[in-house]
Amino acid sequence: MESRAVLRCSVFLFVFVFSLLVLIPLCDSTAAEEADSKEFAVTLDATNFTDFVAKHRFIVIEFYAPWCGHCKKLAPEYEKAASILSLLESPVVLAKVDASNQKNKALAAEFEVSGYPTLKILRYGGSYVQEYNGPRDADGIVNYLNKQSGPASLEFQAPGDVQSVMEDSQMLIVGVFPKLSGEEFENFTMVAERLRADYEFRHTMDPSLLPRGDLSIAGPLVRLFKPFDELFVDFQDFEVDALVGFVEEKSTPLVTLFNKDPRHHPFVNKFFNNQNAKAMLFLNFGADKFEAFREKYQEVAQLNKGNNLSFLMGDAEASHGAFQYFGLKDHQVPLIIIQAVDEQKYLKANIEPDQIAAWINDFKDGIMQAYQKSEPIPEVNDKPVKIVVADSLHDMVLKSSTNVLLEFYAPSCTHCKRLAPILDEVAVELEKETDIMVAKIDATANDIPRGIFEVKGYPTLYFRSTGNILKYEGDRTKEAIIGFIQKNKEVRPASHHLPKDEL
Repeated sequence: MESRAVLRCSVFLFVFVFSLLVLIPLCDSTAAEEADSKEFAVTLDATNFTDFVAKHRFIVIEFYAPWCGHCKKLAPEYEKAASILSLLESPVVLAKVDASNQKNKALAAEFEVSGYPTLKILRYGGSYVQEYNGPRDADGIVNYLNKQSGPASLEFQAPGDVQSVMEDSQMLIVGVFPKLSGEEFENFTMVAERLRADYEFRHTMDPSLLPRGDLSIAGPLVRLFKPFDELFVDFQDFEVDALVGFVEEKSTPLVTLFNKDPRHHPFVNKFFNNQNAKAMLFLNFGADKFEAFREKYQEVAQLNKGNNLSFLMGDAEASHGAFQYFGLKDHQVPLIIIQAVDEQKYLKANIEPDQIAAWINDFKDGIMQAYQKSEPIPEVNDKPVKIVVADSLHDMVLKSSTNVLLEFYAPSCTHCKRLAPILDEVAVELEKETDIMVAKIDATANDIPRGIFEVKGYPTLYFRSTGNILKYEGDRTKEAIIGFIQKNKEVRPASHHLPKDEL
């Protein structure tokens, strides 16, 4: 299979399916019961996955966990979509894998499943994989997959074809060819297949049909249309990787805008999914200095083009999620924050337009101190389960002489709420053992050191003793957790113990 990095109903259909459903009660009761009990989304696991996928040209896999609320919400829509596709005798097959089952863990790792549900499209027996980026309702799933299973690029044959596509799409890639055959055309269709989930592709032999048509164009040529910067750009290298690189590069704005306008959202997703360092300027778009900020920021972005640094300008009023994620405050606006490739963050609050260029240069020169998102260190920390924050993690956990069981949790997580009283019981039970501490950290409000702890879901438990950090993956019971601690703790001389009232 290719690298995962290659790869982040019409009214008639409704009437047709509805008419079929209406006719079902006319069948005999046995047939109806069999239809009701049949599952149209195929259940796969590690034992049959490869053989099943190899037999199908187009298959969608849902990696789910039975306990996941989002998976439970998707399940009836996914099954309904599978039944509609089956009734239509579509070549598209929907399947599902319980990724939380231990026997399927390797399969989930192979497909880089980091959350539930994760949906992947596998083509040509699994030789080509892409993310599913479509709707999550039954009709939307069917519409999206019918489109994805058709030709990756359609031919422009009349001016009306062009207009309808331009109205529906922000990005359009058109190949102009003297003939619809040969190496250039085949490579273009190969790239269209590879990138079809994110872009609209068309081809033609008549350049006069192009949006903003130019009769002087002589193919073969690829023209990419976009609603920003230079509006369209041409390319004539039909080597596959070069063409993919061209599309990916030229479809990204020099400065990505982030506000409440949904037309910008695809470009925001693209911004956060790229591999560059990310500079983000947050300000009030209605402020008096907005134009001054925009001009300076655009200028700095142009100077740093090609330097593996991407630029975004966000409206503070629409950026509450980003503020929460990075630990930013409204009183810091206007602010600029950079997330480096190593995920270190650098912050300049209350910045002025004429300070942007120098601050970016300081970042590139490596002379700025990293910023860390952290809750305040609590003044009182006398509960059985101790509170850890990013600013105290080093002293209380990483450099502590105490054995520490640390929970990474999210306040809204149901499983964390269920675990909380159990951890309280564990802490109370072990309170007299001064060389053991039970603690917790809100992983949504504090930065977690990368490369030390791997936190992909909540709750996640780690046990740290001198020189040893273990992930706890046992039962979430008091007895199991205490047994794990006693088995793995490091016993030290009493003089090395840290009294808990000193924490």
